[in-house]
Amino acid sequence: MSVSDKIKMEISERGPIPFSRYMEMCLYDPEDGYYSRNAEQFGKAGDFYTSSDVHAVYGRLLARQFDEMWRTLDRPAEIEVVELGPGRGLFAQDVLDWSAKKFPEFSECLRYVMVESSPALRRRLEERFASQMAADQVEVLECMPSMGEDTIVFANEYFDAMPVDILSSEGQLHVDIKHQRFTDVFLPANSECLEYLDRYSVHPEPGERVEACLAASTAMDQICSGIRRGFLIVVDYGYTRAEQLEGRHRGTLMTYRQHSASPNPYEAPAEQDITAHVNFTALAAIAEKHGLKVEPLLTQSQLLLGIGETTQFADVFEDCRMPQERAKVGLQLKHLVTPSGMGETFHVLVCSKNVERSRLADLAGLGFIKSRI
Repeated sequence: MSVSDKIKMEISERGPIPFSRYMEMCLYDPEDGYYSRNAEQFGKAGDFYTSSDVHAVYGRLLARQFDEMWRTLDRPAEIEVVELGPGRGLFAQDVLDWSAKKFPEFSECLRYVMVESSPALRRRLEERFASQMAADQVEVLECMPSMGEDTIVFANEYFDAMPVDILSSEGQLHVDIKHQRFTDVFLPANSECLEYLDRYSVHPEPGERVEACLAASTAMDQICSGIRRGFLIVVDYGYTRAEQLEGRHRGTLMTYRQHSASPNPYEAPAEQDITAHVNFTALAAIAEKHGLKVEPLLTQSQLLLGIGETTQFADVFEDCRMPQERAKVGLQLKHLVTPSGMGETFHVLVCSKNVERSRLADLAGLGFIKSRI
């Protein structure tokens, strides 16, 4: 039975379902959901690509930042890097390889944990990192582990794929069936969604839609509650409540299929990615509730330029032997850091727990906000 048929059966049995439930089934149905069955959706040949697909420099620069964080924590004998939603493992491979080459002391203490809900992707990761898993340097898990004493949690484009509820002035969006097609129907909003809007977002004006991502809040709550000492880095496209109050980022739901964007989530159930921008105000508030110190929001450009500035991006160009190689890599770096590429599209939330405030100034990635530390 296809995911579309499963959704139709649930609607016929229960009546219209919240959009968040529709999105959850499309993306995460255990057998046939978009992420559950599809290990080929990443990269330029797939439906979308992430920063790690552009060039290894992304992982190399973050490896440098992780090494600095390890030093800031006084070089503990063991430190975990927990990556959420690692996909094909490109970022993890780049971090592990570059750490072993450039930061051997950090590498000796590093234990890399990948948390991936997709069975297909977990199998692929287990094959890719078989030797590191045998050496107990890498672990692949389905859900969040019990974290160690010192941890760096890294979430790149993780929260944007979580199910969202959609609200308008007419109520909360539910999915119904009409003439065997999925269609919108608005019902009274539940109290959890309304409370979310009150705390972290805005109430939609007539003709507008806004998202309430209760799943992201639940996940953030679980993540932050498990961090004893260390850092949390969230990289994603998103917004703040202040921006919404200015009339921006209202109705951000999009779908992606073979690099083509569409606002229609009913077009190809379980065969297209469905995403919504991340509410960083909500994530930051939850982190603070758990005692994490939240830094001012950065752009990906600011983070990467801060990390690369001290070495003049030696991590980027080290392997280049010919001028044309250097030119090609320069263009890839440009795509990661410039406003016309990914640099201003993605934002970075950096949080810390039980880290001396004065020591945060040692982190190159926070260079653009050091004046506030």
